[in-house]
Amino acid sequence: MLLRFIQTILIFSYHFMRTRVKICGFTRVEDAVAAARLGADAIGLVFYPPSPRHVSIEQAIKIVNALPAFTTVVALFVDEQEARINEVLARVTIDCLQFHGDEPPAACRLYDKRYIKAVRMREGIDIAAMARDYHDAAGLLLDAYRADAQGGTGHGFDWALIPPACALPIILAGGLDSANARQAIQAVSPYALDVSSGVELAKGIKDTAKMIAFLREVNDREVK
Repeated sequence: MLLRFIQTILIFSYHFMRTRVKICGFTRVEDAVAAARLGADAIGLVFYPPSPRHVSIEQAIKIVNALPAFTTVVALFVDEQEARINEVLARVTIDCLQFHGDEPPAACRLYDKRYIKAVRMREGIDIAAMARDYHDAAGLLLDAYRADAQGGTGHGFDWALIPPACALPIILAGGLDSANARQAIQAVSPYALDVSSGVELAKGIKDTAKMIAFLREVNDREVK
């Protein structure tokens, strides 16, 4: 009887598990506020100067101060100096850090903040080993590998590289948009999807209609 009860609970949880959505790369207040009001769980701010979606601390403060309640703010860094990260954290209200470079586990644990470790997917990547090394991460973000870019490229990767089980929550990124969001959920069953270029008019400029379409595909419901 106990086994059957547990099986019933697991089946119920599977069918009603909600896929979270992080929309990344905001540069304008109005876009971030629109995303939050449409139902995005998290917004990402890029503190990586080579990126076309890079925001200054001053821009970030304006964006964060305008957000409604219950919106998680994620700050993205790429092999950044500790002093610069501390400066951002001292001035901007950040809920979670995202490390998108070659940061070792110890470097991710310096800030007393929950963190996500990004993994650029290619042949030979051992996700199980990454989950062990970054065992205290809030999730592994799996993105496409490009030698000349650190994410936000609009390119996807072969989802067959993702193992069927992982000790950490999987956040799927890379080439996502409203045309493949539902397929991604069905194929990977990730904890969350992370989208950037797939909901843009131009780099760093979000398209409200595309955000609505993406969230509708994820949630399978009308977004008003």
